[in-house]
Amino acid sequence: MYRKCILGVPKFMRTTVIVSLILVCFLVTQSAATPIYGTVTMSPSGYGAKDTMTIWGGGWSGLSINAGVQMFNKTAGTDQGQYLDNGNIGGFCMDLSEYVAHGSRTYDVIMPQDGPRPTSFLGQAMGQDKADYLSELWGRFYDSSWAAGGSYTYQQNKNAEAFAAAIWEIIYENLPTSSVGWDVTVDSTGGSKGFKATNLDYQKANSWLHALDGTGPMADLRALSYIGAQDFLFEVHDPGVIPEPASIAIFAVSALCFLVKRKG
Repeated sequence: MYRKCILGVPKFMRTTVIVSLILVCFLVTQSAATPIYGTVTMSPSGYGAKDTMTIWGGGWSGLSINAGVQMFNKTAGTDQGQYLDNGNIGGFCMDLSEYVAHGSRTYDVIMPQDGPRPTSFLGQAMGQDKADYLSELWGRFYDSSWAAGGSYTYQQNKNAEAFAAAIWEIIYENLPTSSVGWDVTVDSTGGSKGFKATNLDYQKANSWLHALDGTGPMADLRALSYIGAQDFLFEVHDPGVIPEPASIAIFAVSALCFLVKRKG
């Protein structure tokens, strides 16, 4: 059927039709293969803490970019997209091959292990092991002051930049045998699909990466994905998550002290 339709099109238009069909098939495949857990409607609103580094990765070679917290104005969300409050929210880019979308866009909420989309420079989604590294990196070292608004100190900017480099190292590099194998200054893949960076506090980024051993706090992360623009990583707060035993114990002691005080 498609062949007949294409052959019926003037010759100078056939390439356009073929490319369009390929693009449609690609988009359908991407959306059908990835579980979607809701949507978030938001528009870029500038940067939080950031600095400028030079990167190799995601199809770029020696590109100077802003690296750090990307701020958005979130206006709506569905399903798990409601775990992010409306208003200013800050996340980190996980998709080097594309640009930030201009204006308001509706992003799919996906699990980090299923991103970033498209998978052009990875060959496949990052997978659960890398997603676990990202969760511990965020749980151990993310600093909410990087997205607080206003002005940022030199150290906040350098730390947010190093954190972005650590994220890209995890996503784009091959998994090392242990976390001490991470190094943001070296592309261990030989340049085929990896990541490296200069002009940053690489000692800080590497020290954070080397500390990841599976025993640290794990942040509840989601990827917000828009085919044709950058995907972003955010921490969410699921109202259905049961507090850890230590948190429950602290709450119980606090409640008991409150009751004793009232009796007294």
